[in-house]
Amino acid sequence: MLKHRNDAACPAKGFYTYDAFISAAKAFPAFGTTGDVDTRKREIAAFFGQTSHATTGGWPTAPDGPYAWGYCYKEELNQASSYCSPSPAYPCAPGKKYYGRGPIQLSWNYNYGQCGQALGLDLLNNPDLVATDRVISFKAAIWFWMTPQFPKPSCHDVITGQWSPTGHDISAGRAPGYGVITNIINGGLECGRGWDARVEDRIGFYKRYCDINELSTVVDYQ
Repeated sequence: MLKHRNDAACPAKGFYTYDAFISAAKAFPAFGTTGDVDTRKREIAAFFGQTSHATTGGWPTAPDGPYAWGYCYKEELNQASSYCSPSPAYPCAPGKKYYGRGPIQLSWNYNYGQCGQALGLDLLNNPDLVATDRVISFKAAIWFWMTPQFPKPSCHDVITGQWSPTGHDISAGRAPGYGVITNIINGGLECGRGWDARVEDRIGFYKRYCDINELSTVVDYQ
């Protein structure tokens, strides 16, 4: 699936491994095991579709196409911002930055704080663990996937059919499907704007993984 993740040009070469993914997934028993076989496959396709976009090293004329280059990066390229938001519950540690790391590019101190709390780790003081420990890196991504991002549902609940839209969701055009997952992850920057290259990239990866798993792909744009 991740054909070029270990390409010499990829900064994350050798970091993302199958064993690390499986080890991390075991900490979340419902991940990839909910529903019938097609639902389980679709969740994995959606997870890798979103995370491949977040870590892509592809370009339009890349060998094997742009969607064969997921998991090329493990850290955000632009690390100038500290991604520190005032939070009494999850205060930023002196000198630490909470830019995107790992498969889902976990960002912001409050996400590192909540994730660390759930995993039993001090990620506020040690955010680099998400980019240096391959199992923790996958665990952080799956934690975000499985955890409701209030007031939004979890990505897991959406893709497995366990989320029902409210009247407000329906009026805003949010229906169960892959588009809502994009909304959960980065909706403030990508959704409600019509055609967007970033959204198109997420869909391209998702379609690739659905094709590999012999799944139909009817993708909604949110």
